[in-house]
Amino acid sequence: MVDLLDIKIINELNVNSRQSFAEIGRLINLSASSVRERIQKMEDLGVIKNYTLKVDNGKLGYGLEVFVMLKLYSGKLKIFIKKIESLPEVKEAYRITGPHNIHMRVVLKDQLHLQQFIDQLIRYGDPTTHLILSELETNE
Repeated sequence: MVDLLDIKIINELNVNSRQSFAEIGRLINLSASSVRERIQKMEDLGVIKNYTLKVDNGKLGYGLEVFVMLKLYSGKLKIFIKKIESLPEVKEAYRITGPHNIHMRVVLKDQLHLQQFIDQLIRYGDPTTHLILSELETNE
């Protein structure tokens, strides 16, 4: 499966997934070809699923970021799961346990945009919104 060197490679990729194999190798004392082979192995095994881009949504005109918890009406789960794919404001979505069925991270232009977004959701369930004030640094 994975060993300590693989974990070190993953940690370096988490810092900057655009680093070259040579740069990662220099940081963890491994050759570039070994880094490449290990990354390829982890991709093949599904340990590394993809490489992502982190965007400053505020600089793109989306100054409001919220979590939306949605308690779906009876019989609306499958319909909403299909609907969510057509909502570009939704950046992440999860089915969850507890009093709500869906947890979403949503980016919006302003409060009016939020109101319009909520108006779309109320056909499917009762939304609860939580305004994101700031993002905290994590290990991811």
